[in-house]
Amino acid sequence: MDERGPWLTIVGIGEDGPDGLSAASRAALAQAELVFGAARHLSLLPDLTSETRTWPVPFEAGIADLLKQRGRRVVMLASGDPFWFGAGATLSRHLSRAEWVAYPAPSTFALAAARLGWRVEETICLGLHAAPVTRLRPHLAPGARIVALVRDGAGARALIDYIAQQGFGASAVTMLESLGGPRERVRTTAAEAAPFTDIAHPIAVAIEVAGSGDTLPLAAGLPDAWFDHDGQITKRPARALTLSALAPRAGELLWDIGTGSGSIAIEWLLAHPSTRAIAFERDPVRAARARTNAAALGVDHLAVVEGAVPAVLIDQPTPTAVFVGGGLSSALLDWLAAHLSAGTRVVVNAVTLESEALLSQWHARRGGSLLRIELAEAAPIGARRGWRSAYPLVQWSVTW
Repeated sequence: MDERGPWLTIVGIGEDGPDGLSAASRAALAQAELVFGAARHLSLLPDLTSETRTWPVPFEAGIADLLKQRGRRVVMLASGDPFWFGAGATLSRHLSRAEWVAYPAPSTFALAAARLGWRVEETICLGLHAAPVTRLRPHLAPGARIVALVRDGAGARALIDYIAQQGFGASAVTMLESLGGPRERVRTTAAEAAPFTDIAHPIAVAIEVAGSGDTLPLAAGLPDAWFDHDGQITKRPARALTLSALAPRAGELLWDIGTGSGSIAIEWLLAHPSTRAIAFERDPVRAARARTNAAALGVDHLAVVEGAVPAVLIDQPTPTAVFVGGGLSSALLDWLAAHLSAGTRVVVNAVTLESEALLSQWHARRGGSLLRIELAEAAPIGARRGWRSAYPLVQWSVTW
C-alpha cells in the first residue's frame, strides 16, 4: 500500500470482453503493472501491454502470489460481479479495506433475468461450481424459479438429472451459455427429456420448477420420513417444540450434542441460509447417517464431529445455542456451565427418570423453563381405535 491509493483493483469482466468494461475498469487496466486472471478472462483482453499471470486452480492456490505484489498496481479479473459467488469476497478476507477497490460488471444472474424476463428479487440464485446439486433440494417447489451457476456441461447435466430424479421432471430447464458474448446461446428443454450433450462453459442453468415431487416443508418439524434413522431421532412434534425453544436466528451457530440422525441440526440449518451447526456424535455409524441426511436435504455444510462429550467439545467454535439430545450427564452440564458464554441458549431433552431428575435439579439451580411433553397418537385396537402414548419427554430450556 502506498500514497497512490489501493494497490489492487478487482475488475469484473463479461463475455463481451473490453466492450463491456466501465471507464474505471479500462483506466485500471491501462495503469496496471500486473494483471491476474483465469486463462479465459485473459484471452478476452488480447491487447494488454502489462505483465499477465494466469490464476491457478484451485483458486486459493493463487492468493499467496497475489499478496506478494503489494506496492505494485495490480488488477485481478473476475467474472461479472466479483462479490456474487465470485472471487471478490475470497480475496477481500486477506486484505484491509484500504488495499482494494472493485468495479463489477453485470452478473450472470442479471443477464439471465434479462434474457428470461424474470424478477431477480424473486429468483433463487445459487452458485454450484464446487457444491453438490443436492443444494437445490430445499428450493424444489412448483412455481419456484432458480438460476444456478455450474462448472461445466457435466455439472449442468447432473443438475438436470437430479431435478428429474426428485420428481420434478416437468420443470422447464434453460441452458444459458456464454451470456453477453458472441458465443451466447440460450436453449430450453424439460428436465425429464434427454439433456443437451454440447453444453459450453461458462454456463448457468435456469429452472422453472414443475412436477409432483415432494416439496420440503418450510415449518419446523419435518415428517420423520425425511430422515434416515435407526429409531434414535427426535420425533416430529417434539422436534418442532425443540426448534421453537432453540429459536434459530440468522448467522447463529448451534451445537447439536448427541445428534443421532442429525434432524435437529439439519432443521436449524434449513431455518436460514446463514445459520451454522456442528453435530457431535460418538457412534460413527450414526455420524455417517447424519452426514448423509444433511447432504440429501441440501445442507451438506453441516459439520459432524465424532467423539465423546465433553472432551470432543474442547476448542470448538463458541455456539449461540446448544441442544443436548444424547449423552446427557451431570459431567456434561457441569462442563457447559463452566465454558459456555453468557447469553447462550441451552435446550436439553430427557426421557429416562434419571435424566429427568437431573434436569429438575438444574432447573432449580439455574431457572429457565421445564416442560413435560406427553404425546399420544391414534392407533388400531382390533376393529376400533385408541390412543397409543409415547414416552413422556421432559425439556429444559434456559439462557445461560
